[in-house]
Amino acid sequence: MKKAKTYGLTHIAITVQDLDRALTFYQRVFDVEVMYHQDNFLQVTTPGFNDIIVFEKGKADPDSYRDGSTGGVAHFGFRLRKAKDIDEMAKRIKSAGGIIIEKGEFVPGEPYIFFKDPDGYKVEVWYELIAE
Repeated sequence: MKKAKTYGLTHIAITVQDLDRALTFYQRVFDVEVMYHQDNFLQVTTPGFNDIIVFEKGKADPDSYRDGSTGGVAHFGFRLRKAKDIDEMAKRIKSAGGIIIEKGEFVPGEPYIFFKDPDGYKVEVWYELIAE
């Protein structure tokens, strides 16, 4: 079987009410770096990787795009490099104004946190053991 010709999912674009608020939050939690910042559009990258988040200013309508229904975003996630960093991420999330909605382990040694960002998006931070 041939391998996929893409690099996989490399970015997500989400609608937010306030670009500067989104930027501040994601800088405080994930240390994102600005690539482009315009009046209605902000693009950031996660340090050390080529992952991109695009924030587009728009009217917030939680029922239309955050409830997991068709065309909505159920959640998106960030994989930790080390399982022990989960508690630091919880502190960062709270300090930045995020709301933790669930914290635990999928299986022993694989911790996770689900939280809501300032626009109500459900975001996951998790660690996954990967077979060598």
